[in-house]
Amino acid sequence: MYIEAMFIGEYSHSVDPKKRLALPSKFRKELGKTVVVTRGLDKCLFVYPMKAWKELAQKLGTMPIGEAHTRSFVRLMLAGATDTTMDAQGRVLVPDYLKEYAGLDREVIVAGLFDRLEIWDTDKWQSYKKDAEKNTDKIAEELGKLGVY
Repeated sequence: MYIEAMFIGEYSHSVDPKKRLALPSKFRKELGKTVVVTRGLDKCLFVYPMKAWKELAQKLGTMPIGEAHTRSFVRLMLAGATDTTMDAQGRVLVPDYLKEYAGLDREVIVAGLFDRLEIWDTDKWQSYKKDAEKNTDKIAEELGKLGVY
């Protein structure tokens, strides 16, 4: 799979009273005008450029529906998704159900993760990072076994 853009880094942003979130300016061109926001893993939100979303949705749509855990995951990802158009200031609307799912209040972190962005409540992100940093040696060992690191 060829990725046209690579998103990296973490950025502090705010959700305004109208539930709009400005995405980092350095990513806007690569994201395109319309993005998909959906439930992510670990109680964050995933933001995909439309092309990457279509590829993921295609894979999800071909997963076996005979398995309950697969159905649940596909439902959360696809039914929970919303396509939204960035306004002139690079803001996207975050619906209430997604804000609630991720526990977003005002201050958020937008993290670039290769082919997607993740939106985290700032406190949850700091806690998650702290826990992950404690396990970097263990994680590196597991990745080494897979030939990744």
